[in-house]
Amino acid sequence: MKVTLAEPRGFCSGVNRAINILDNVVKNAKGPVYVYHEIVHNAWVVSHFRRKGVVFVDSLDDVPDEAELLFSAHGVSPDIREQANKRKIKTIDATCPLVHSVHSQARNYAAAGYKIIFIGKRGHDEVVGTLGEAPEAITLISKLEDIESLEFPITQKLTYLMQTTLSVTEAEQIVEELHLKFPQLRDPKHEGVCFATQRRQDVIRRLAPDYDVVLVVGSVNSSNSKRLAEVARLAGTPAYLIDGVEDVPWSKLTPESRVLLTAGASAPESVVQAVAQFLRDI
Repeated sequence: MKVTLAEPRGFCSGVNRAINILDNVVKNAKGPVYVYHEIVHNAWVVSHFRRKGVVFVDSLDDVPDEAELLFSAHGVSPDIREQANKRKIKTIDATCPLVHSVHSQARNYAAAGYKIIFIGKRGHDEVVGTLGEAPEAITLISKLEDIESLEFPITQKLTYLMQTTLSVTEAEQIVEELHLKFPQLRDPKHEGVCFATQRRQDVIRRLAPDYDVVLVVGSVNSSNSKRLAEVARLAGTPAYLIDGVEDVPWSKLTPESRVLLTAGASAPESVVQAVAQFLRDI
């Protein structure tokens, strides 16, 4: 069996930043530390911090007044910030700087009279936060077919923004169709797809055809990890999303298999190396 580790892979700068912030908060905390949503979408990272006493919540109702609350890398809406402020909750912001940039663009375009078509996965933490920046101005779409239902007059100023962890190829197709339907559509100053996400997808798109199987280390709720597996499949290679050694699809591997191993932007390198070592051992 030949196993190749893709490069780059694993933690991006935004994930590293969020994890380091939470680490420092935990070290200096005098009481429980709360995090709004998972700090990043990875089961190993979340379990690591739970063992340190961190409490992950999906509602501010679960956070005591004046507690310490960290906002995850995916960001939150202004409404959540306002509610936390009213209750004197001490907030620490670990939002990815690129997500902050998308939020800023949403506010600025809405203030300038634009309607914004936001390309993203409904219900994803990042998407929920961005929609909250200008709910009256943003329309969410998730796939090409959603464009059919969009209606804007030709006089309406129009732009688009997108979730930072989308598949670059899929996003480009949607943007192309939007331009065809709405000639007045303006490209944003920064489209928003994360550079780290794009680089990882480009590598898998280029390498996957030379392998029999692609293994992507990442959790099922990690959007960028799922995109890596999708990119590999679009390149014609079977791909499997795994959280760790226990998820390796042994029935799909043979002693002659050529395996390409990569990881989503929120997956720890220690888990990647554990998978690689296990494959070596067998």
